[in-house]
Amino acid sequence: MPSATHPTTWLVTGASRGIGFELVRQLVASPENLVVAACRNPAKATALNNLKALAKGTLHVVQIDVSDFDSIRASAKQLEPILGELGLDYLVNNAGVLYPDTAFTLDPETLLETVRTNAAGPALLSQVCLPFLEKGRRKVILHISSTGGSLQTTLGVGARLASYCMSKAALNMLTLKQKAERPDLTVLTMCPGWVKTDMGGKEAQLEPEESVAGILKVVTSVTLADSGKYLRYNGEVIPW
Repeated sequence: MPSATHPTTWLVTGASRGIGFELVRQLVASPENLVVAACRNPAKATALNNLKALAKGTLHVVQIDVSDFDSIRASAKQLEPILGELGLDYLVNNAGVLYPDTAFTLDPETLLETVRTNAAGPALLSQVCLPFLEKGRRKVILHISSTGGSLQTTLGVGARLASYCMSKAALNMLTLKQKAERPDLTVLTMCPGWVKTDMGGKEAQLEPEESVAGILKVVTSVTLADSGKYLRYNGEVIPW
């Protein structure tokens, strides 16, 4: 059981705003959680830093830019003093980018940037965090994806968001490859729904609080038998 001396440990990327921030906010409300909140520029993450004064759990804010491979590799030195003894229970690869392009208008450099941030970054961070996950009790990797990454449901998006959808399809494949290589880990890919954030926009259907509450309910209840699943925030299975 989690305790003050052996809390449940979390690493959340893209933690300065949107879904990432709400994940951290809800997690640090429990004294059983130790949360490492990663963002590109901690010095400017005012709201995130302000959570420290309100947190019942333990909050560490660290610098990780998931679009910068050197930043990801260097993060091990930041994480070792925090997670070296405790291990990591949950890695939440949440950070991502989105551009409103289409297949016949996309800039290939933008496509590469999107895949770099949304798929290659999570792949590399998973490698960096593997020694910590191996020490953790839960050993869960959660990739925040989208139904846009599903070959069966992406037509509902239409022609929009081509680079984003391609990158999320790559992230979904990463999930399956990680599961195949490491059957001792529980690896999930999850759509948070259409959420009212800077990325989701004001027309979105879900408040961040509702989406994140669902995400946390699902991810904390999964078992090793669930590894490799593609889920919605409410636990429904998404077709590949």
